[in-house]
Amino acid sequence: MKGDRDLVARAKAFAQKAHQAMGQKRKYTGEPYIVHPQAVAQLVASVTDDPQVIAAAWLHDVVEDTSVTLKDIEEQFGTRVMELVADLTDVSRQPDGNRAVRKAIDLAHTAKASPEAKTIKLADLIDNCRSIVAHDSKFAPIYLEEMARLLEVLKDGHPVLYQMAREELEKARETLGQEPPPPEKAPGGTLDPGKRSLYLRLKRLFYEGFTAMDIAAPLVPMEMEREDEEILAAMEEKGVSVVGLLEKGTIKGYAFRQEKEGEITLTRRPSIPEGQILPAEAPLADVIRVLAKREHCFLSAFGGIEGMVTREDIQKPPGRMWLFGMITIIEMYLTRLIESYYPQDSWHGLISPGRLEKARELASERARRGQRVSLLDCLQLPDKAIIMVKDRALRRDFGLSSMREAKQTIKDLESLRNNLAHSQDIVTEGWNTIVKLATRMDRILTRI
Repeated sequence: MKGDRDLVARAKAFAQKAHQAMGQKRKYTGEPYIVHPQAVAQLVASVTDDPQVIAAAWLHDVVEDTSVTLKDIEEQFGTRVMELVADLTDVSRQPDGNRAVRKAIDLAHTAKASPEAKTIKLADLIDNCRSIVAHDSKFAPIYLEEMARLLEVLKDGHPVLYQMAREELEKARETLGQEPPPPEKAPGGTLDPGKRSLYLRLKRLFYEGFTAMDIAAPLVPMEMEREDEEILAAMEEKGVSVVGLLEKGTIKGYAFRQEKEGEITLTRRPSIPEGQILPAEAPLADVIRVLAKREHCFLSAFGGIEGMVTREDIQKPPGRMWLFGMITIIEMYLTRLIESYYPQDSWHGLISPGRLEKARELASERARRGQRVSLLDCLQLPDKAIIMVKDRALRRDFGLSSMREAKQTIKDLESLRNNLAHSQDIVTEGWNTIVKLATRMDRILTRI
């Protein structure tokens, strides 16, 4: 262990001497240049105890910015440290072309770096991003664009620093007033044919599998001229709380029963607004949109009003099945986003070792049964939620503006799923949740 500490201490002293010999200062603050390697080494040391990686973090700029060579690094610190520094040293030269050309050459070089070198590069980006955004608003947009491209090839660096780098990029964009760039393609666009086919079937299920008529009740017609007491008595006899009001043989309005302070009264609506009327074959998503604003949704068929749906009707079996499907699609979409942002299971560091071990046990059991699943598929929804909550850009792609909103959305999703699974009331306390999730589902499906 003493040798490990000595290696890091020697690297620190070596870097300090090399940068000092060149008279280097931090561009914006005039501080000794070593404050940058120090910040990078501290970030790296927060995610690894490997002394060679931490030493390389201290040394990451010496070959690029001083007279030190890779041979000097190898002689002083060994082959592995030298290789890490080589991975972190730009290979482009001034004659290669303009900045864009040179950065493309260096990007290709970085893409081939080891995961440990990429971890150091992530720390380098984090510290430079903070400094540039704070002190150079003109150059910052160029740097952020270059940083975004680098992050695309740094995904197998340490997940904690990768997440931190992306958070810094998002914060920097907000500081500069930049709109986040739209995803280059919808997450569904890169799915293999089998998975994409499944998504499309689920999409059809959401919009076509169940219709308004599947949960509707017939609308009992009553002549508009009848007295309130007569209509209330007829409603009591037929066991309904809403009736259609006939005018010249056609339902033009409706009436519903209300109870206030122990007294039952009848409220009449002489006409039905167009916004409350849907075709009988309308998808349940459209019914939710109507019921989000109104107490009653009326269904048209054969040229007239034939049925109606209330919020309570969502509790019927077809409504509950549809909600289960919606929750499944949302979870699948979240899984797809995590796969996109954290390839090769690089999300490991974002959940607890205990939860990770449970996922591995489940994956092992499913493999024993001949089922081919990824480790991510074996995570529970709360575990996937933790990954999303911690990642600002992932939250944004999921349509969530803050960590607080993300936590509440997942809480709502779990609550609704549990109530559905245990045949509990899903409307009395959960109606707002149903509306919010159905709205989010609509947004998600436009991207598949």
